[in-house]
Amino acid sequence: MSPEPALPATWQVLPAEFRRCFSSSTFPVFCALTTGLAACTRFRTVTGMLIGAGMNLAWRHERAHRFFSRAVWCTDHVGMVLARLILAALAETGAPVVVAIDDNVTRRSGKKVHGAFWQYNGSATGTTKTSRGNCFVTLRIVVHLPFLPRAMCLPVLARLYVKDGPGKAAIAAELTTLQAAAAGDRPIHVVADAAYHGKPLHTLPEGVSWTCRIPRNAVLYNLAPERDGKRRGRPRTKGERLGQVAELAACRSWKIHTLRLYDKQRTLRISELRCLWYGSFGARPVRVIWVRAIDSEKAFDLALVTTDLHTPAEQLMIRYSWRWSIEQAFLEARHLLGVGQARNRTEKAVERTLPLGVIAYSLVIVWYARHAHATTDVVAEHRRRSPWYRTKTQPSFDDMLALLRRTIIAARFSATPPSQADPTKIEDEALTWAYAMG
Repeated sequence: MSPEPALPATWQVLPAEFRRCFSSSTFPVFCALTTGLAACTRFRTVTGMLIGAGMNLAWRHERAHRFFSRAVWCTDHVGMVLARLILAALAETGAPVVVAIDDNVTRRSGKKVHGAFWQYNGSATGTTKTSRGNCFVTLRIVVHLPFLPRAMCLPVLARLYVKDGPGKAAIAAELTTLQAAAAGDRPIHVVADAAYHGKPLHTLPEGVSWTCRIPRNAVLYNLAPERDGKRRGRPRTKGERLGQVAELAACRSWKIHTLRLYDKQRTLRISELRCLWYGSFGARPVRVIWVRAIDSEKAFDLALVTTDLHTPAEQLMIRYSWRWSIEQAFLEARHLLGVGQARNRTEKAVERTLPLGVIAYSLVIVWYARHAHATTDVVAEHRRRSPWYRTKTQPSFDDMLALLRRTIIAARFSATPPSQADPTKIEDEALTWAYAMG
């Protein structure tokens, strides 16, 4: 029997939730690679994950590469299991699910990399906002953890966007349909940026609302008039033309609201209109919400469109502000966890490697919330090591990841090899600290 990685008991229960997604031969590889991605402190390539899991001397590296390029498993299936796990562990029972959707470009060079091309990259440094690489549309569940004041976005589903394939809005609609199936009877509230609108949203599942930014030149229409029995033929699907978003903002009446957005108290003027945006949502009624800062001289600073017809406009603004957490999640996954460093080229390997990385990111947070937060004060430990950070009051993802690494390394040292009857266990955390920080 092939050896398997030694995992802490608290961490082992999380990959075990995904056992039905893999065969008996690929499941240990999934456990090893997700663990290795979290435990590795240097390069998070495929072989780097193997080293991080401590299996580089027990397995051939082809086994890890084969897991991505040829093994039989589905990222969507894994993502749906993760979505159910997050909703059961971190979300209020029966509460609506807020979902943030966005895309991000992972830079890749080489002519043979599947799906890589030059495209707009908003996170690129400098004035040139184009990069060559792979673009993934990611769906993330917004959760509110009791030990953090801000919302967090936990990625569950990711799909590669290619030039000749479905558009980003179509991919987002497919991922939302999968999420709705995973959520059961819970309502789904989607928040997205201005790129996510269009005809693919005409057929969203029941119980799903969509909120995104609307272009200034979008044309709005009145609701379709009711039939009076006098006109023959097909009933009208839209009313009279109202005008463009920018034109209508000039003659709006405003209400003043004080809201807490992006960790700041803001006073805003808000106006709304129920109408049709026929170009993107067809005959489905929508609300357009104009937002302007109290001291702004512009006609409006932000315009949103939503299919949620009942939630107050100020609550919709707060919900939309949670979308910013997805940018923080991209940053942490890339720079702290090393997601995107794997250099795969073939089609299946490219399509699977980054989704596995973002799944590992979510598992780290779920592990900390379920098993570590109540027993370990990482903030006090961090301030003990770095007393100059006097204002630190909440754990960061870096703290969660460092604690998980120490736990994984301690379990590795404490594991009892079959060849040794009773080895001396290493209980001093100084060794595991040195190993983790080296």
